[in-house]
Amino acid sequence: MKVALIPARSGSKRIPKKNIRQFCGKPMIAYAIEKALTSGLFDDVLISTDCDEIAALGVYYGASVPFMRPASLADDHTGTGAVICHAIEYFKTNGQSPDYLCCIYPTCPLLLPDDLQKALEALIKQPEKDFAFSSTRYAFPIQRAFILDDQGHPEMLFPEHLSTRSQDLPEAFHDAGQFYWGKPQAFLQGISMFSQQAIPYIMPRARVMDIDTEEDWQDAELLYRLMQSRQR
Repeated sequence: MKVALIPARSGSKRIPKKNIRQFCGKPMIAYAIEKALTSGLFDDVLISTDCDEIAALGVYYGASVPFMRPASLADDHTGTGAVICHAIEYFKTNGQSPDYLCCIYPTCPLLLPDDLQKALEALIKQPEKDFAFSSTRYAFPIQRAFILDDQGHPEMLFPEHLSTRSQDLPEAFHDAGQFYWGKPQAFLQGISMFSQQAIPYIMPRARVMDIDTEEDWQDAELLYRLMQSRQR
């Protein structure tokens, strides 16, 4: 049994109602649901939410909402891991035992079903691993990064690499924040994604974007429309 879990609480601060705001003609959350369903991988596509409006939209687009998330798991400080464990406990209580659970964030319109399929294949091929998660490359060596001090002056984060050529620095990656495949027991045990138990699934940078501001939203819509035009 394979389950998709889409965590979608109501309390977005930077972009109000981000999970259900219209994005290129549909509520944002609809894209995550549709990608999960189109992949053909899942026995159930589940929404974890504290909001009746999100729940109704989830059901409309084909997901299930068998429970409402308690308020204690819907505040600004609750991590995704706790929400995943809450859903796994729901399945256990109801006599079900998923082999794999995939947490898909509701704000990933650039995700493709193929991403979900290939990441799962990688995890199945290495049964000793517990997770496979979306990731991507940094566009520039992070060792050459700088911050601004109190006076606004640039200050190298890694001053020892001030003169190091970029081609001589190791490539760095980061969590793409789109999906996390995992074995339920590993989620419950709190095993770290950033360990030997995880497989990074590398996605193109052009399809990875955090949508936290209005500018991010507009850029994501432009990228989505470009992707659609190329597929025609």
